Amino acid sequence: MREENATPRPGDSDDGYSRRSVLRTAGIAGAGLGLGAFGASQAQAAEAGEAAAAEAAAPPRRGRTMIGVPFETHSTVRVGIVGLGNRGGSMIDLFLAQPGVQVTALCDPVVDKVERAAKKVVDAGQPAPATYTKGDHDFEQLCERGDIDFVYVATPWDWHFEMAKTAMLNGKHVGVECPIAMTVKELWDLVDLSERTRRHCMQLENCAYGKNEMRVLRMAHAGLFGNLLHAAGAYNHDLRGLMFDPDYYEGPWRRLWHTRLRGDLYPNHGFGPTANYMDVNRGDRVTHISSFGTPALGLAEYREEHMPSGDPSWKETYIGSDRTFSMLQTAKGRVIRLEHDVSTPHPYSRINSLGGTKGVFEDYEPRIYLEPMHTDDRWHDFADFAEYDHWLWKEHSDPPGGHGGMDYIMIFRLMQCMRLGLVPDFDVYDAVTWTAPVPLSHLSIKAGGKPQPIPDFTRGGWKDERPGVDSEKPDEA
Repeated sequence: MREENATPRPGDSDDGYSRRSVLRTAGIAGAGLGLGAFGASQAQAAEAGEAAAAEAAAPPRRGRTMIGVPFETHSTVRVGIVGLGNRGGSMIDLFLAQPGVQVTALCDPVVDKVERAAKKVVDAGQPAPATYTKGDHDFEQLCERGDIDFVYVATPWDWHFEMAKTAMLNGKHVGVECPIAMTVKELWDLVDLSERTRRHCMQLENCAYGKNEMRVLRMAHAGLFGNLLHAAGAYNHDLRGLMFDPDYYEGPWRRLWHTRLRGDLYPNHGFGPTANYMDVNRGDRVTHISSFGTPALGLAEYREEHMPSGDPSWKETYIGSDRTFSMLQTAKGRVIRLEHDVSTPHPYSRINSLGGTKGVFEDYEPRIYLEPMHTDDRWHDFADFAEYDHWLWKEHSDPPGGHGGMDYIMIFRLMQCMRLGLVPDFDVYDAVTWTAPVPLSHLSIKAGGKPQPIPDFTRGGWKDERPGVDSEKPDEA
């Protein structure tokens, strides 16, 4: 089985190509973690305040900005992992492969998953980690430990906000798989918590570290595209078989989100890289989103063809658009297009396109056209621009792990920043901006495409140019 995260490029390893980790919900047989934590009634109640929250001015700042705030230095970064399913169970290998990193604690209600992960830690020559398996909230005890610097969260979406909040309140930096939260209020709360606790809260967007994405980013910063005009990203990945597979998820938590929201449920893989190209939160910002969605037919048709009549899925009514299209406007007038489709048959694509006054790049398959090098109105080979590869990819030309190595590059860089006391490549403002299309695309679709304001989570800090993923190689001496 394969995961929703990213990227079946030619030559990619299947190692770690897995789903987000899943924790079990006590008392909901076969339903999976979080079905009661943010069910249909809660989603409807939260939706009622979303439009007002998006329109409202930024709430009063209760702490200081986290823009430009470095990590404290760590001779050893001590990591606690919450969620050890397909995603977390593979990512632990990458943490263990990093210099100066120790996995000190593990949490998942499924005991055998924790035992397998703990064995990996010991086999890597590290002390046996502390383990937490006593129900859905045992992560709270993990976060209270004094021997953890960073909490990695790889659980169903319903729990991301609560776990990030708990980690920060206990003095831990935290990195969360996509999306980081599900409502505008939760996004603002994460900003507030990060600023008050002085802990970094990061969306671990691995596609921002893809080899192609990082090359395009450096080319954009070198001016090869001229003045930037438009970009596009997507998560178009046929997940029907996985969402109906009873052995893949421990409960249908992901599929059930298609009964709750109509919009783009997973914008981060497309939005993160394109936001980086446009220097969003670093000299520009997204101001509005307008979204449209197709009818929700794909999951019901798949169920009709593949699921027995007594399957619990027959009680579900799907409202999530089979494909969503979102247009985002920036303060500088540029446009980002996002797409999402996990409910219909099609080859995998993140689109990954960037255009400016000097030319355009398009991915899947990668191709490029740039003036003055190209004047013949036909696509050219993107490999010709390998000189612009980021130093991380030059230093780690054949990284281990799944998704073509981007997972490893992301974890290496994050742990490097923590060890050396550097400013992280992205922060809480990026995390919440990249996730904002989840609730706001839903509202826009319900309003017939009416533009929805995207809050300025930086409270004006976006106006200042600053480094991001296009980083300089640090001095390790």
